[in-house]
Amino acid sequence: MASVAPGREAPPVSPLAPTSPADLPPLAGVRLASMAAGLKKKQGALDLMLMEFAAGTTVAGVLTKSKCPSAPVDWCRKNLDKGKARAFIVNAGNANAFTGMAGDRTVEHTVSATAKALGAKASEIFVASTGVIGQPVSQDWIGKHVPDLVKKLTRDGWNAASEAIRTTDTFAKRATRTTRIGFETVTINGIAKGSGMIAPDMATMLAFVATDAKLPADVLQTLLKSGADKSFNSITVDSDTSTSDTLLLAATGQATHAKISSASDANLKSFRAALDDLLLDLALQVVRDGEGAQKQIQINVTGASSPKSAKIIARAIANSPLVKTAIAGEDANWGRVVMAVGKAGEPADRDKLSIAFGGTQITKNGQIVDGYNEKPVVEHIKGQEIVIDVDLALGKGAATVWTCDLTHGYIDINGSYRS
Repeated sequence: MASVAPGREAPPVSPLAPTSPADLPPLAGVRLASMAAGLKKKQGALDLMLMEFAAGTTVAGVLTKSKCPSAPVDWCRKNLDKGKARAFIVNAGNANAFTGMAGDRTVEHTVSATAKALGAKASEIFVASTGVIGQPVSQDWIGKHVPDLVKKLTRDGWNAASEAIRTTDTFAKRATRTTRIGFETVTINGIAKGSGMIAPDMATMLAFVATDAKLPADVLQTLLKSGADKSFNSITVDSDTSTSDTLLLAATGQATHAKISSASDANLKSFRAALDDLLLDLALQVVRDGEGAQKQIQINVTGASSPKSAKIIARAIANSPLVKTAIAGEDANWGRVVMAVGKAGEPADRDKLSIAFGGTQITKNGQIVDGYNEKPVVEHIKGQEIVIDVDLALGKGAATVWTCDLTHGYIDINGSYRS
């Protein structure tokens, strides 16, 4: 069974953290509760969250493609196609991954206790866990706390919930948007956690979004998949995909807008844009809290043979330790970008490649531009938000990927993660 060791001193808050964290408003059809269940090393730290939804709430989700998924991911995958949700119950401090049958029993017990307490079906309860891999806990560790959680449910629990799902995060990640469907106002709230083991092949480590819109599950799924591809699936911290990646979106149906039956409905234009914006906001907060991060890096690839190829090349640059450490050391070593493009395995022509840092053109058509002055590039990479533009001049494929620099802080955090 997992032991609860005394916690180490928390790392300092990321220098890239938002100066004014979002304060999420109540959302019709959602109540939340958080508590300390003893799963985190720090005594008394919030580590268990319950998000309850009104009856009839629809749900969509995107889950890790890891071949070693956690027991909660397996449970969510089995039930998402039913399209209904009454609760998300989420713990931090233990991933319940690589725990065999013991992990399945913990999920089953958690789901059973939550369904009973809320008068819901088991298939309407969604579970997520994050933390140390390979350490089983007793099957009732989470479920036994559900009655107390239910007593604490409140409409104003969003901020506490964002704290409860953190692990190595140095700040809680929250976002909210107000938009319209047709002529009616709707709200979208979201929380996320993630700092390391971030190279999502679906979403992020954990993210939970809710809206009061009334949308069918298949419409939600289409909107969520599209939004995730442009946000969580376009970030990386360390090239490592989590066993626990889970992004869930619930629609409580409490808004009074006109009926929506298709994701292509023109009345969804503003909602789609707001959802995409919120997902990208949360994803970039994950990047800006990358373990040990001091700089955010945006890589724009254009002129690729296809959008897929552009994405692969952008990720190769973003995941390169040599590129990331050069940025950390404020070294304008653009040759490392050339290296990363070449190793990606995608179509590229050395003699057509153009590279710019912070808007300053460095190479054009495979050659250093005449009169290239490195000074503005050096000044740019001394900042906190770095932009690298790469044009392959082969086609119309384009993609953007966000990452962070790689500092010694990443080693400090991960070299002693369990101890």
